[in-house]
Amino acid sequence: MLRNALVAAALPALLLCVTAAAAQGDAGGDQVKLGERLVNQSCVVCHFAPQITSGSYAPALSKDTLGGNAEIMHQFIADGSPRMPGFKYQFKPDQIDAIVAYIKTISPTAAAPPPRKPRSDAGAD
Repeated sequence: MLRNALVAAALPALLLCVTAAAAQGDAGGDQVKLGERLVNQSCVVCHFAPQITSGSYAPALSKDTLGGNAEIMHQFIADGSPRMPGFKYQFKPDQIDAIVAYIKTISPTAAAPPPRKPRSDAGAD
């Protein structure tokens, strides 16, 4: 009986702690989800291979991109380069931060394109 009373008293406190922790964790998860959506909207065209047999036009993105430095990633995305457009007019700074947060979740091995196999019919003419 005493055990049931202790469980009944401790359960609401435990649920409150779990709910608070989940709410704090969701803020980061929401930022990563937003970043994933924005990457799929604007970056996937160049930075990810559209098909398994084709290459990508730009380097693969991963948490090691630009040395893994979030500030440099943010500035590069905002300002662009001679080969990449800047997105400071398209995205707000917090959206660029979300893109960086998502990129930081991509492992380098997942970002690497599969090795290309030489064609067996090359020179078969």
